Amino acid sequence: MLDKLFQLSERGTTVKTEILAGITTFITMAYILFLAPNILSLAGMDKDAVLIATALGAGLVTISMGLFVNYPIALAPGVGLLAFYSFTVVLGMGVTWQTALGAVFISGLVFLVLTLTSIRQMIVEGIPASMKVAITVGIGLFIAIIGLKLSGLMAISISLSPNSLGQVVQTHGNLVPPASESLLTLGNLHSGETLLALFSLIFTALLMARKIQGSLLIGVAVTTILSYATGLSTMTENFTVLAVPDFSKAAFLQLDIPSALHMGLITIIFSFTFVELFDSMGTLIGTATEAKIADPKSGKFPGLGKAMTVDAIGVSAGALLGTSTITAFVESAAGVGAGGRTGLTAVTTGVLFLICLFLAPIVSLVPNAATSPVLIIVGALMLGAIRNIDFDDWTEGFPAYLVIVLMPFTYSIANGISAGLVAYPLLKIISGRAKEVNWIMYVLAVLVIIRYVFF
Repeated sequence: MLDKLFQLSERGTTVKTEILAGITTFITMAYILFLAPNILSLAGMDKDAVLIATALGAGLVTISMGLFVNYPIALAPGVGLLAFYSFTVVLGMGVTWQTALGAVFISGLVFLVLTLTSIRQMIVEGIPASMKVAITVGIGLFIAIIGLKLSGLMAISISLSPNSLGQVVQTHGNLVPPASESLLTLGNLHSGETLLALFSLIFTALLMARKIQGSLLIGVAVTTILSYATGLSTMTENFTVLAVPDFSKAAFLQLDIPSALHMGLITIIFSFTFVELFDSMGTLIGTATEAKIADPKSGKFPGLGKAMTVDAIGVSAGALLGTSTITAFVESAAGVGAGGRTGLTAVTTGVLFLICLFLAPIVSLVPNAATSPVLIIVGALMLGAIRNIDFDDWTEGFPAYLVIVLMPFTYSIANGISAGLVAYPLLKIISGRAKEVNWIMYVLAVLVIIRYVFF
């Protein structure tokens, strides 16, 4: 039955291989169960609620990918979009987390329409390769700088003048200090939590250098144990390993769609949609290629349209459950590398996520010192794509550079993408190479300019 359902023989695989591949994928991406609650809790969300949404959403959407598309691809809340959700939207713009969930839900519907009308494919084809790579690299640096801050390895030093202090009082704490009064500095290396995070970063990096499967998860586990062994963390009373999920804490259907439809949030919805476009497209095509799903004659991927549809539905499904954008995970390649070729790999991974609903007490033990180094390392992995940008061609390199540096240093994924969308066609026009620019880039550039001028 499984052979017929998942075309195992046709793709040259077995039930055993697929199950082991699914376990491999799960091990490499299980860190999201610790990371998502920690990041979204900074936005005011309940950790238990986020864990339930993450495990349930990742499990159900991944199983759907396996059953309905027969792809060995797993999905969960995307790391970059978790950071964008908490730090840019909720903390940076002062939007409530319920409204932010509403924006995620709407972006999912937009994403679904773009997928069903093939506009999604047109946009992806119209964006130059250098920009796509720059978005990945920029998000990697954005994630890394958040990890450095949460770990304590990086600090912001502020030395305000009397005049600035007066403005702080007048504006009730809302002040952008002059450049001379704020610095990015090394964190306090005498802090136990910071030293533990530094150990976790080095230890996990060494595991990855040895190509040990599940290095990120092992790093999180070892660091958590050390945190409690050294007294930096203390265990709660009446701790149990297993527990029935307390769905009364869940944030199901708590999104605020009317507030998200406010004109000021159009740019947020656009940013969620835009980032998801390239994040998921690259993962879907890259993983499907590695799994040898493509038709050898035409080079097309059978079922790619359905895979995109499931991916788009996952975005809105995550918001309904109470978590940020659920998207295809690049860690799926680990399962493919272990021999996964069909949806049985995805189904196995999804079932393991659902089982984790009963392991909430263990997940709640994980401290920031264990998860923040994961952000730094994931940022390093995403940085590798920069080698594919041609910096010798200024019209390609400079827009990509703007995307990469503005994301982390303005603390906004949207700012980075917007700068690149305007700079790319502008430089091509001035260089007399306007014909190299796809027409859709001009449309997107105009939309960005309208956004910053009028909204």
